[in-house]
Amino acid sequence: MLSGGPLCGVVGFPVAHSRSPAIQNAAFEAAGLDWRYVKLPVRPERFEETVRALPGSGYRGVNVTIPHKLAALRVADSASPAAGAIGAANTLSFADGRIEADNTDAGGLLDALDRPLAGLRALVLGAGGAGRAAVWALREAGAGEVLVWNRTQARAEALARDLDAVVAAAPGRADLLVNATSVGLDPAVAEEDALAALGLRDVAPPAVVADLVYREDGGATPVAAWAERGGATLVDGLEVLVRQGARSFSLWTGLPAPLAAMRTAARAG
Repeated sequence: MLSGGPLCGVVGFPVAHSRSPAIQNAAFEAAGLDWRYVKLPVRPERFEETVRALPGSGYRGVNVTIPHKLAALRVADSASPAAGAIGAANTLSFADGRIEADNTDAGGLLDALDRPLAGLRALVLGAGGAGRAAVWALREAGAGEVLVWNRTQARAEALARDLDAVVAAAPGRADLLVNATSVGLDPAVAEEDALAALGLRDVAPPAVVADLVYREDGGATPVAAWAERGGATLVDGLEVLVRQGARSFSLWTGLPAPLAAMRTAARAG
C-alpha cells in the first residue's frame, strides 16, 4: 500500500495529464480524510486483472478514463441504472468483495452545464464512453433532440440505436454542443487541424459549448478557443471534471464533496 489510509485512483492510458489526483487529494484533505488518490496507467490488455487486484491493495475505488470505460462496466459485479443504461462506467467502487460500477460523467456534465435543457437541440461529438454518457444525460434532462457525430459513422449509428439519438452527417446547427472526443488533448496538434478533424473549422459555435477535454499545460483546447472566439458560453473540461469527481468522491466516502477546494486544485494543476 502507498499510504496508511484508503486509496483511490484514476485508471487510464494515458493518465499522465490527469488532474484528478490534485482534485481528489484536495477534497480528502478538506474533508479531513487520511485518503490518497494516485494515477494508475494501465494498458487495455492489463485492465481487468489490475482492477481485480486493487481491493487487495487497499483501494476503495477508482475513476476510469480513456480507453477503459466500456471495459469498466464489463468487469463490474453490479452497475447503477445510469451505468447500465449508458453502457459505460467511469467510477468503480470496491466493497464486500464486489466491484460496483457507476457513471458520474452523465450527472457531472449536467451539474456543470447548470441550466435548463428541455427542448434544446444538442449535438454530441464522439461515440465512446464519454459520448454515450453525454447523450444519455442530455436525453434524461429533456433535450428536444440529441444528435451524435463521430469520425467513424458506424460507431455513431450504434450509439444512436442504443440511446435513441439521431446520427448527424456533419456538425451543424445546434443550441448546445458537447465535445466528447479526445481531439484537443494533445497540445502538439494545431488548432486548425483539430477543428478540421471534428468538422468544426467552417461552423459557427452554438450558444453553449461544453468541452470535456482539458490540457495539462492549462492552455485553451481547440474547441474552447473556437467557442470563445465565436461568443459561445463555454463550460470547460476542468469544471466537468470537478463535477464528476465530486459525485465519485461522495460515492466512495458518503460525504458531500468540498467543491470549492476541488475547483481551486483543478485550476492550480
